[in-house]
Amino acid sequence: MAEETGGGSKMNVAFVTGISLNFLFVIVEVVAGLYINSLSLLSDAGHNFVDVISLALSMVAFRLMKVRPNDRYTYGYRKTSILAALINTMFLLLSIGAILIEALKRLFAQEPTSGSTIAIVAAFGIVINGITALMFLRDMEKDMNIRSAYLHLMSDALLSAGIVAGGIIIRYTSWYWVDSVFSISVSIIILFSIWKLLRTSLRLSLDGVPGDINLEDIRSLALRTEGIKSIHHIHVWAISTTENALTAHIVIAPDKDCREEQKIKNNFKFALEKKNIRHVTLETEIENDGCGYNNCQINLPEGDI
Repeated sequence: MAEETGGGSKMNVAFVTGISLNFLFVIVEVVAGLYINSLSLLSDAGHNFVDVISLALSMVAFRLMKVRPNDRYTYGYRKTSILAALINTMFLLLSIGAILIEALKRLFAQEPTSGSTIAIVAAFGIVINGITALMFLRDMEKDMNIRSAYLHLMSDALLSAGIVAGGIIIRYTSWYWVDSVFSISVSIIILFSIWKLLRTSLRLSLDGVPGDINLEDIRSLALRTEGIKSIHHIHVWAISTTENALTAHIVIAPDKDCREEQKIKNNFKFALEKKNIRHVTLETEIENDGCGYNNCQINLPEGDI
């Protein structure tokens, strides 16, 4: 396991704190929900339990990113952070769907419950999830996996706020349908907030080009690099939620010796680092050598494919 930085230690503390507090809150919600016959608290407990699993998965992925590469996994386990973000988003979608179904059921089968108890218990959820989410706020834009954890916690805080409001209204009006309306409204808001994360995590899991990288910009950057005549066979993908890789063929002039060729490569790699592409593999081709991609035919020995 690689040595952890200060930032890594803080993230581990954030994950452990989030998992512990949310698990304790799940127990409180289950006990209170069963005692006062509150479906809103029980459904929120199920939602929070899914988030406990998601946070645990995110923490495991965060730890696996520190594992050194080996002969079998040459990039280590960095991509687990992308897979964790995708799985977490799917979990969140499923939990939102379950809440919506439960809320719709309650609209047509309302049962008396204690609005005061609902509001008090849910208020603890705002505090717990809000404080834990703030621990991820600083690094959420740097790592999609951390952003996934942040959105989970903030969605819980918003949902708890909706339940508090519903509990207060129920306490003074006995309008039990309000609980369902608040749950549906908050769930729709959460759905919009995670849609972009779902698309991004799915694209990166399929080795799509990261959203902050444009291939036309890469081509322009290459042509602005002294010594590069053209570039093709560009492939860009995410190794993890924080690291990107690139492979490409660059065409250089025939009068460049090996030192000049290496200097051209280094200059281009340095320029790519500013675009957060730090794992770069470049193959050089000589201009007008008659062996370009469309002109050079390679005959493999029989049986080699």
